[in-house]
Amino acid sequence: MLNEICEAFESIKMTILSGSMILLSLILSTLEVNVLIDPALVSVIISGTPIIISAIRRLINRKGIEKISSPLLISIALIAALLVGDIFAAGEVAFIMALGEMLEDKTTDRAKIGIEKLVNLSPQQGRRIVNNSDEMIALDEIKINDVLRVLPGEIIPTDGIIINGNSSIDQSIVTGESLPIDKGVGDNVFSGTINRFGSIDIRATKICSESSLQKLIRMVKDAENKKAPMQRIADKCASYLVPLAMLIAVIAYFATGDIIRAVTVLIVFCPCALVLATPTAIMAAIGQATKHGVIIKSGEALEKMGKVDTIAFDKTGTLTFGKLDVANVISLNDNFSDNDILSLTASVESKSEHPLGKAINNHAKKLNLTLSDVKNFVMKSGKGVSGQCEIHDKNQKIILCGNEQYLIENGVNISSKAKDLIEQLRIQGKISILTAIDNEHVGIIALSDILKPAAKSMVISLRDMDTQPVLLTGDNQRTAEYFASQAAIKNINAELLPEEKVSSIVKLQDQGRTVCMIGDGVNDAPALKTADVGIAMGSMGSDIAIDAADIALMSDDISKIPYLKRLSNATVNTIKFGISLSLFINFVAIILSIKGVLTPVTGALVHNGGSFLVIMIAALLYDRNFDDNSKEISGTQIDETATTI
Repeated sequence: MLNEICEAFESIKMTILSGSMILLSLILSTLEVNVLIDPALVSVIISGTPIIISAIRRLINRKGIEKISSPLLISIALIAALLVGDIFAAGEVAFIMALGEMLEDKTTDRAKIGIEKLVNLSPQQGRRIVNNSDEMIALDEIKINDVLRVLPGEIIPTDGIIINGNSSIDQSIVTGESLPIDKGVGDNVFSGTINRFGSIDIRATKICSESSLQKLIRMVKDAENKKAPMQRIADKCASYLVPLAMLIAVIAYFATGDIIRAVTVLIVFCPCALVLATPTAIMAAIGQATKHGVIIKSGEALEKMGKVDTIAFDKTGTLTFGKLDVANVISLNDNFSDNDILSLTASVESKSEHPLGKAINNHAKKLNLTLSDVKNFVMKSGKGVSGQCEIHDKNQKIILCGNEQYLIENGVNISSKAKDLIEQLRIQGKISILTAIDNEHVGIIALSDILKPAAKSMVISLRDMDTQPVLLTGDNQRTAEYFASQAAIKNINAELLPEEKVSSIVKLQDQGRTVCMIGDGVNDAPALKTADVGIAMGSMGSDIAIDAADIALMSDDISKIPYLKRLSNATVNTIKFGISLSLFINFVAIILSIKGVLTPVTGALVHNGGSFLVIMIAALLYDRNFDDNSKEISGTQIDETATTI
């Protein structure tokens, strides 16, 4: 019942009616027309009732000092104004407070645009294929492994894998990528993304309630409900400021003998701006981040990110693409070109299920090389493979592909030149597959993970913000050192087990550092939880890593890390400025109230003006540009195509 009354009185129509009654009261007073009931009393009832109900509820439901709230102080001021017979002042205070509340709601609603976009993009139904015909079904009817058809222009209903067709997918709402991504058979697609061109059939991999889009919506909504440390401090300060305001009002009354000044003190002292400074800034920043494909789960995470001075990176899937590709093809025999070595090796490896063999085979296919038929294929687990192929002279030759030990065991001599090359590649963090033809070592194929092009510039940007980068990886020391040098990271901890990554973070925290951990795998989850802030690479990261993290990047674009740091820094600074500004306005308004410069009416105007100013400053975070495109840093980039040393 009380909720319905409050909602009715807080509506736009009732607020306009309240303002009209205040205006009518002012006109009648100016014309010195006496009426039985002052119209301002209607404003007191309409705009004052929700304030008084809110104050009573907090007195009943909250504990300890939290019972004392801003609405309680406003209620006391309203009642005090009525008791001294200033109905117009009481009505105007109530109306201005209601108007300020309405403006605050309209302003803070802008900070939720990112969330609304996510919700609005939730599809309502999907087209399921059954017996070569399609039927439209509700989202909650879609099951894992259902085959769904998505036509051009339609929203993809749930996460899945393309099994037929190809298209360009607009993933901006999930990953923040501005351009559509070309996708074909075998590629993953996400709920809420838009199929721009061709018709595709997908096999559902998740039910709709567990899709990536619904997970994003839950994360962002949960973030709104989690208070940041500064917000909790502000709420606590407000609880103590209310009794202080009452004490100052009492002192002002006894010092001046003017009850109006005491009432004005109560009005201007209300700490609304102080309480609003943090949540409005947090909501605006979360909305801004959502637009850029960064999901922040809580205000606390955002605030802590602004204080981070050390960022620890996992290597695989974070600084690198997380998949092996051919980096070098080296022929050691003048009779065989690099492409000959690659083609022969790929031919034998085509029958292997080993990831290294698949990477070589895929690279040869990308270069459109012709593969030979293989006979008598044999695989030696953990060492290599062999088979018979036709080569230049059309004779069948035995091809050996594997590690150094495998070739030696089969009677192949490895020259000192070849050993030097293998060592050089090992220093660069590369894995070498050696190829031999009839017991002669003829070539080396080196495979490597690929450093992301943005890694070096990202690290340099962080250093410019006085943030220290650290590499925490399970890779061997040489590989770690090579990739760290490419990314301009000097602090390296390699060959770490998951628990050792946790220990490394704890050690940094014990040194007084505020640590952020960035990772993508299941093994990173403990470190993500231990760090002050955990960031998961959402696009390719595991569900466990995303759940453990405080922030998720919905694409693999690590250039968003400096953006996130700048956004967090700006949010913390905005909160501090908002709190300082609100305290300054309150301090000046109290002095002016005691001196009699402000009245209850003008005091209400000053109070709401301060609140509105603080909210507007915070809301500006939503549209500010935090990208740093002023610098073009040419970092060392590794060519993804085959090269020759």
